[in-house]
Amino acid sequence: MHSELNRLISALQEFYARERFILDRDLGERALTHRLSVHLERNFLGWDVDCDYNRLGDRAMLLPRGSIVSTDDELGKSIYPDIVVHKRAVPDNLLAIEVRKASNHQPLAHDRHKLMALTDPHLWFAYWIGVLVILDRRSVITPEVYVGARIDPPLSAWFAGRLQQLGLAAG
Repeated sequence: MHSELNRLISALQEFYARERFILDRDLGERALTHRLSVHLERNFLGWDVDCDYNRLGDRAMLLPRGSIVSTDDELGKSIYPDIVVHKRAVPDNLLAIEVRKASNHQPLAHDRHKLMALTDPHLWFAYWIGVLVILDRRSVITPEVYVGARIDPPLSAWFAGRLQQLGLAAG
């Protein structure tokens, strides 16, 4: 998992180095996720990188009944991760990323529950790793890593520490 997270860190380095225009102008979250996905593509060669992708092969990613995660579709059952690193045709799901702007003051519960669902090994679309990144204009704030339907504190601490070492997270 460290290898995959290091590739995400490289993408974040490129993002903060090259995307000053959108960061300084406080553009919307979708603009940020798109530009971050462009940098992810360079770091995950051989993988597909998509935004708001709600499929597993030809099937829609649906949450189990009674899930507390709200969604954007008319039936309220599909799930749209902000960014995914996966193989579309196989399917093989590696990394799901939820991106938040630091200026977004909505509760984090929705994003956290989504990552728990996305990494749940008992669901047919499980991603190996989930990551929540809160993007400030200059750094990542309090990143969280999810594995097996829950936050992984040691891996989250390692990830935050690496970002801090590289000047990508506040100390």
